[in-house]
Amino acid sequence: MESPVPGYLADVLDSSAAFADGAVADYIPELAGVDPDRAAIALATVDGTVYAQGDADAVFTIQSMSKPFTYALALSDLGIDGVGEKVGVEPSGEAFNEISLEPDTGRPRNPMINAGAISTHGLVAGADAADRLRRILDFYSAFADRPLELDDAVAESELEEGHRNLAFGHLLRSVGNIEGDPVAVVEGYIRQCAAKVAVADLALMAATLANGGVQPRTGRRLLDQRIVRHVLSVMMSCGMYDAAGDWLTTVGIPSKSGVSGGIVGVLPGQVGLAVFSPRLDRHGNSVRGVKMMERLSEDMGMHVMEAARPARSAIRDVHRVDYRGEEATVYELHGDLVFSSTESLIRRLVEDPPATRRVIFDLDRVDEIEDVARRMAVSAGRSLLDDGHALTITDRNGVLGETDLPRETDA
Repeated sequence: MESPVPGYLADVLDSSAAFADGAVADYIPELAGVDPDRAAIALATVDGTVYAQGDADAVFTIQSMSKPFTYALALSDLGIDGVGEKVGVEPSGEAFNEISLEPDTGRPRNPMINAGAISTHGLVAGADAADRLRRILDFYSAFADRPLELDDAVAESELEEGHRNLAFGHLLRSVGNIEGDPVAVVEGYIRQCAAKVAVADLALMAATLANGGVQPRTGRRLLDQRIVRHVLSVMMSCGMYDAAGDWLTTVGIPSKSGVSGGIVGVLPGQVGLAVFSPRLDRHGNSVRGVKMMERLSEDMGMHVMEAARPARSAIRDVHRVDYRGEEATVYELHGDLVFSSTESLIRRLVEDPPATRRVIFDLDRVDEIEDVARRMAVSAGRSLLDDGHALTITDRNGVLGETDLPRETDA
């Protein structure tokens, strides 16, 4: 059988195709020439499985999606209180490149706007500017579980037009917010934004945050859980700039966008998400990317204000029984079926198919099934039937709803 997850992601991608307005970020010359029609989506589970659809091989620069990760590294170096002396956590209500310093302290409002991100970059420990940038890139690479490189052409292109960011650097230096050469700090910040990624890299980076700071594939703890909670909170309130209020109410996923066209999102305990499409709206967020994230939030019940559901395994037990004179494999399920627990169940069926012709799914201990999990489960059931299995479902409480799959009474 095949997992329905790739097909679902392809459907999400296709459903956003009609939203072709917006424009690429032409204020960075190297980004002005990108193909505006490329689009991709990726999802990574907290055990390291990655699904990607669309132009998944497209490589683009991380841009402002780097900000929460650099912020996390600075928090690890200096602690939450130490970083808080230099950078606030309040939504600015302004565009990403607005001058937004607190009048009494000189702090940038938050680390997700450019002024705050420049300050944050300067707070990362390093023997010099080059060592600081090396530590940042190594940190990103640990999240993505592969060595990431810089796009020097994009960095140089942005440096040539980086007058506003240089002004931020000098302003921050003048109020004592950053130390040393402000030009070196700004150059380092611009180079961190030029790290090259694909959607699968971003999804794994997000999944590391979703997994409480532990990289899903390596098992290496990269962040303390308290820092993860802090970073996700700031992403939730500030990550989408002056569209943060709309984002919180309609999508409700801790996220960060970048002017290359990417958006990275985190569903704690379940999945990391990444979408990519270069056309941007007036806030600097990907037009198609926003639509894809809205669809994912709606389908998966991912909004932060939704009642929390456990992401534990759906499988309570697997055993063999004699079913009306025929040997059968029983998958005994329990709890709530959400996207992540259903994906894990289906992946087990794909990787370790049942050895018997008859397969029984016992849903009697299942309390509730999310809509997207229901559709995945029905698709998986049909796939088992197509593979020649006989299928039986026991569902005394009717949690699966009406489907064309055979029930206990049908067998």
